[in-house]
Amino acid sequence: MIQAYSKTLNSQESLHLFRRMLSLDGPIVPVPDSYTFTFVITSCSHQPSAVEGQNTHGRVIKSGFESDLFVGNSLVNMYSAFMKMEDAQKVFNEMPQRDVFTWTSLVSGYAKSGEMGAASELFARMPERNDVSWAAMIAGFVGGAKYNEALKYFHDMLFDAKMKPNEAVLVSVLSACAHLGALDQGKWIHVYIDKTGVPQSSNISTALIDMYAKCGRIDCANQVFSGISKRDVLTWTSMISGLSIHGLGKVALRMFSQMLGEGIRPNNITLLGVLNGCSHSGLIDEGCKIFYSMESLWGIAPTIEHYGCLVDLLGRAGQLERAFKIARDMPMNPDIVIWRALLSACRIHGNASLGEQIIDYISKMDPIGHGGGHVLLSNLYSSLGQWERVDRMRKLMSEIRSDYNPGCSWIENVDRDTSEVGGSFEKGKCRRWIYSQH
Repeated sequence: MIQAYSKTLNSQESLHLFRRMLSLDGPIVPVPDSYTFTFVITSCSHQPSAVEGQNTHGRVIKSGFESDLFVGNSLVNMYSAFMKMEDAQKVFNEMPQRDVFTWTSLVSGYAKSGEMGAASELFARMPERNDVSWAAMIAGFVGGAKYNEALKYFHDMLFDAKMKPNEAVLVSVLSACAHLGALDQGKWIHVYIDKTGVPQSSNISTALIDMYAKCGRIDCANQVFSGISKRDVLTWTSMISGLSIHGLGKVALRMFSQMLGEGIRPNNITLLGVLNGCSHSGLIDEGCKIFYSMESLWGIAPTIEHYGCLVDLLGRAGQLERAFKIARDMPMNPDIVIWRALLSACRIHGNASLGEQIIDYISKMDPIGHGGGHVLLSNLYSSLGQWERVDRMRKLMSEIRSDYNPGCSWIENVDRDTSEVGGSFEKGKCRRWIYSQH
């Protein structure tokens, strides 16, 4: 029974049964063995905090099972799940015997914690690896925005004859391609999926749609979407979001209506995609109707991202005062993204007066946290030819030493051969990524 409940997320049943087992009294008292502890610790890793796991670890030591391989593996996995890497490393170091699961659990923990240096060092020392080990590394690099490193590890994995990328690996590398705008590599992975007979699950289909959309090929994204026999909220959301970022708000709205007609209930990301489409296509009435119906129709409370879409929608349409009022009155504190959207709208519509009001307002709320807003206000003055105010604003920015993080662009260079990171996986063809700050 403990084993049966141990893999259920947030279930307390295994722990309740374990406590009942310990409290039994009579001529024959059951004593927990290594199998019992393994499953109890597995259940602990699915709890909201590590407290139950730490308490069980103490019982393991008292019972003398700390040297058991399976108990040790479950402890390393449990501490890694809670990103308590010092504890996980200590258990790992003290284990007299380790297997691929032991190593993979620790690698996964470091990767989830963002400690990719430690994960890479451990990965290099692994006596053997499996597809989960590779997936942990690749997903860790993608999670840390180190997309070139993720593609390099995928490339290395393909050269290991014993390894075949699993779904988690393919989804991660497609995400890396999407972030880099690496269309050719994304296409290669798509062909690889088809040729090797990888089941095109919802996760893979969603990742392919997202990759093609972000690489500028909304037509290819639509082909993938049209070929899906059974669509779920993930695939619908990915397609709707893709259409929205391409400025095809009306098409996104039609697709949203089609999705509702098929009985698919939207999630908060779906609604973000629809609102974003309305914003980029100037569909004010439609966007406002969806925003103010979120809770009543679908039970989804608007988050700061939804409010940001609404402010952006109204700002782009020139309804600046209304957008400013919503930003001031929203139930959570607006972030710099919302203020920048409003200031950008002020620049587009030439409203320097409201721009000054916004800067005054956010300066009172956070006097040192909105340097980027001053940059936008300076640009607003510049677009209106108010050079004295530009000069004054730049002096103010210099005084408060506003931090301005430069953007970056990734450009795929297909004209030269190179062996740098981000190389293509096609024989004889390599790709190079050019990083530029602007």
